[in-house]
Amino acid sequence: MKKQRLNLEYELHSNSANIIWSLISSAHGLEKWIADSVKRQDDSFIFRWGEEWGNHEIRKAYILSENKQESIRLRWDNDEDKDAYWQLGMVKSDITNDYILTVTDFAEADDMESLRDIWDSNMEQLHRSTGL
Repeated sequence: MKKQRLNLEYELHSNSANIIWSLISSAHGLEKWIADSVKRQDDSFIFRWGEEWGNHEIRKAYILSENKQESIRLRWDNDEDKDAYWQLGMVKSDITNDYILTVTDFAEADDMESLRDIWDSNMEQLHRSTGL
């Protein structure tokens, strides 16, 4: 079954392109709000949730494209829908002069609400760990 596209936007309390870009494109930045551990290996990221010596999940995402201080697009290595990806982007608000984090992701129709909840939870973690 073909997945549906989900587009989300989150206002961040920062006008620093370097800070936002680091949070969405570096292993150290992604570790603050996406997973417990993130490592970059050439053209991919390895994400781990949970304790390494206990119950945990590891997933690999390949970098499809990376436009510096604009967006990064990734695809999970085990995703059967070859048109599906997830993308993190940054757009400057003309009104507040702060950045808006844009998220594009894909899920099956029955999983759309769950996917939205995951991204909302990730954003809560980002706010707690960085204040943005």
